[in-house]
Amino acid sequence: MTYTPTVTSQADLEEVWRTLMQPLGFARRSLWFMAVGPDGTVIPQLNQIEDCEQLPLPEQLLGALSTIHGVLDDLIPGARIAFLRSRPGGQGVDAEDRAWARELYGAARAVGAPLEVVHLATDADIWPLPADAA
Repeated sequence: MTYTPTVTSQADLEEVWRTLMQPLGFARRSLWFMAVGPDGTVIPQLNQIEDCEQLPLPEQLLGALSTIHGVLDDLIPGARIAFLRSRPGGQGVDAEDRAWARELYGAARAVGAPLEVVHLATDADIWPLPADAA
């Protein structure tokens, strides 16, 4: 069976992350991303940047978002980027998680990349990190 979700809301995206991240449990901090087409179809390519122990420098994040956005826009004009930060531990959202989300939203705005709601996955659960709470 092929998993072909459609994202039309934050709840849809959260359900996609819940499906893709099972079973929960992470040895290290990572940043995951995927593309969502203009019609809401999730592009079947999940990408992981491993060992994201520290927040990157702003210029590094801007460079990465610019590259991701440029490639996606060439392949799938109007695609949106969905990010999820994963980390070990069972506690909920903390200041570091909010900082990651805030920096991702800021870099995406700076390069004009459409961004879905950023999410966090821990060993216990998955949480949305909306821009207004980051």
